[in-house]
Amino acid sequence: MVSSKAQTVSEYLDELSPERRREIERVRDAINAAMPSGYREGIGYGMIGWVVPLEDYADTYNGQPLAYVGLAAQKNYNALYLTCAYASPERSQRLKDEAVAAGKKLDMGKSCIRFRKADDLPLDSIAREIASATPAEFVAIHEAARQRRDC
Repeated sequence: MVSSKAQTVSEYLDELSPERRREIERVRDAINAAMPSGYREGIGYGMIGWVVPLEDYADTYNGQPLAYVGLAAQKNYNALYLTCAYASPERSQRLKDEAVAAGKKLDMGKSCIRFRKADDLPLDSIAREIASATPAEFVAIHEAARQRRDC
């Protein structure tokens, strides 16, 4: 699945094969356990996402809620989008360093970590990164990145 037409997280998960669903649910459970209050889980951009709701931050370039984390089953892999790390070079480097220390090799682009199984990910490090910023703190990180033209 590249982009889903699902309207809810349950519908999204129901579209997946049992194997893919198991891996996505493991990562989703870790994300939800770490997620600070104030973010909203739902479907956006054809994937599961956690966002800063528009009523809390409406100054986005596209009128959509500010994305914090995304989780998707792509055609040949699963993807975890961590804009919380992408918006900050320090956070991105910390995540990479912790992955190496955990013995994990990240297949990582700017904000996307590609994986096949949840065990491929340094879930403890990812959970710490996700837990490290409230919505207000993430908005400040995002705005600083925009001023630097990093995103």
